[in-house]
Amino acid sequence: MRFIELQIKSFGKFHDCVIPFHDGLNVVYGKNEAGKSTIHTFIRGMLFGIQPQRGRASRNDLYSKYEPWENSGAYEGALRMEHGGHIYRIERSFQKTKKELVIIDETLGKSLPPTKALLDQLLCGLSETAYNNTISIGQLKSATEAGMVSELKNYIANMNTTGDMSLNITRATDYLKKQRKRLEAQLVPEAARSYTSLLSEVKTLEKEISSPEYENQLPAYQKMKTDTRSEIEAKQAEKENLLQKVARGRQVLAQNQFSDIPSIQSYLEKTQDVYNDYELAKDACDKKISVFFRAASFFLATCLIVCGAYFYFLGEWNPVTDLLWNYNINFPETAVFIVMASLAAFLCLAGFWSLWKGKRIRKELALSSQLLTESFTRHLGDGAISEKAMDAFQARMAEFQRLSAAMDKSDETISLLTKEINSLQEKQNNCSDVIEKQQKLQWELEKKLELLSNYKTQMEVLRHTLAENDRLSQEIAAIDLARDTMTELSASIRDSFGLYLNKTASELIDGITGGIYTSISIDENLNAFMNTPNRLIPLEQVSSGTMDQIYLALRLAAARLIQSGQEEQMPLIFDDSFVLYDEDRLKSALKWLQTAYTGQIIIFTCHQREAQMLTANQIPYHLINI
Repeated sequence: MRFIELQIKSFGKFHDCVIPFHDGLNVVYGKNEAGKSTIHTFIRGMLFGIQPQRGRASRNDLYSKYEPWENSGAYEGALRMEHGGHIYRIERSFQKTKKELVIIDETLGKSLPPTKALLDQLLCGLSETAYNNTISIGQLKSATEAGMVSELKNYIANMNTTGDMSLNITRATDYLKKQRKRLEAQLVPEAARSYTSLLSEVKTLEKEISSPEYENQLPAYQKMKTDTRSEIEAKQAEKENLLQKVARGRQVLAQNQFSDIPSIQSYLEKTQDVYNDYELAKDACDKKISVFFRAASFFLATCLIVCGAYFYFLGEWNPVTDLLWNYNINFPETAVFIVMASLAAFLCLAGFWSLWKGKRIRKELALSSQLLTESFTRHLGDGAISEKAMDAFQARMAEFQRLSAAMDKSDETISLLTKEINSLQEKQNNCSDVIEKQQKLQWELEKKLELLSNYKTQMEVLRHTLAENDRLSQEIAAIDLARDTMTELSASIRDSFGLYLNKTASELIDGITGGIYTSISIDENLNAFMNTPNRLIPLEQVSSGTMDQIYLALRLAAARLIQSGQEEQMPLIFDDSFVLYDEDRLKSALKWLQTAYTGQIIIFTCHQREAQMLTANQIPYHLINI
């Protein structure tokens, strides 16, 4: 596998730039700030993409660092490569709003779906982490030799136990210890006992709350009170209406000098009697016999008196006595006079009695007429006396009787309404008492519910605490297991790593050091020793340059291991990896690389000595100036 060219459309400082690569060794030369790191990052981005970070981390992430200086809308490019006899072009857009990945097989002239299987094939099975820790090689970045020793030992251990050179077993062990201590500090031992106590309190409260006395009857009684009040208002309004009607009716009766049905009946009967008297008097006054009787009485009385006087003054020989004597009746003239005078007196009395009676009848007629006129005028508006008027008067009195009866009935209704209103008011008062009691019970219930809610909230917190305790305990157990596993792996490192190291790393170390060190040995404590024909040299005693050579050899060994089983290998990329190398080591390393790695090699450098040394030693290479 090899890179053919980079097509940078917009990436960092580069814009519409094409960088070609050849087979074998490629040297990319540029002064500081020329853009070597930008090109190196562009290759990485084309292979694995660049994911922008979020929040504060986005300020200094790779995405923000290499955003185009110009034409930021075209944050993209392409990488052409040869793999398996085919030429592929990988096109990527890094823009947040338009992320795209396109893979084109130029040999077949078609676009391929960018599946994981295809990417794994093109990347020779390397993940981004493996890429960064194997074929993408930088210098050992430790500042001191002691630090370099520690970093190299961790690299060896990680490569052996995990296959991931980005890990650090020593740091991981320390981290696990700190994590265990931190997790233990987060445990809450009292949570279980507190939870049990609160659970008991909650059950007690729930039992109290479920009591029938706390059943909420407040809405029902409030509705009952409202309905009762509405019913009272309705009946009160009905009562007021009836009272007004009764008052008006009583006023009408009072204006007509009536108080009740008996008074009306009595008045009607008296008026009827007066009318009867009126009719009798009128009939009597209308009869002419009375006048004739009085005239006849007085006339006969006068005749008898005159005749009696005449016979009396004639003496005993008057015609009457003579007549009586003819019948042998001896009746003196005085007696005749007395009889005639008596008859005359009787007739006079009869006349006077008739005269008095007529006068009395007329007086009664006038009084009856006056009374009837007053009654008819008051109740009918017309004082004319007639049988029709009397019928109208009786009808009017019947109306008053019905009115009085209605008033009596209304009084009974009012009395009944009063009783009902009193009963409803008593019911309303009872509702108020019950509502007050219910409000008190509901207040107590609210307090209990509030307390229950607080208890449940505390229980929920404790439940989370218990769950957190369980989680922490599991994590602590996992940490203990991890530490035990790491201890077991460290104990077996010599056996597990020896085979690989002897076969691969030792060969590479022998070549890169020019035979000074033939292999590397590691004991159970991860102490590394360099093998020489005479003795084992501890890693701490070698120079920084030698240590950098060992680092390079181990990276190549890791690259071979990870890419084992692949038909092709990824190009090696060196980013100022030979800064610590002296002239002899650099010369040996460059010669060694030509034979140690048969694939494409790309060396980024800010020095011209690599190119000069390759030219001096007649090692073919392709120089790229940026």
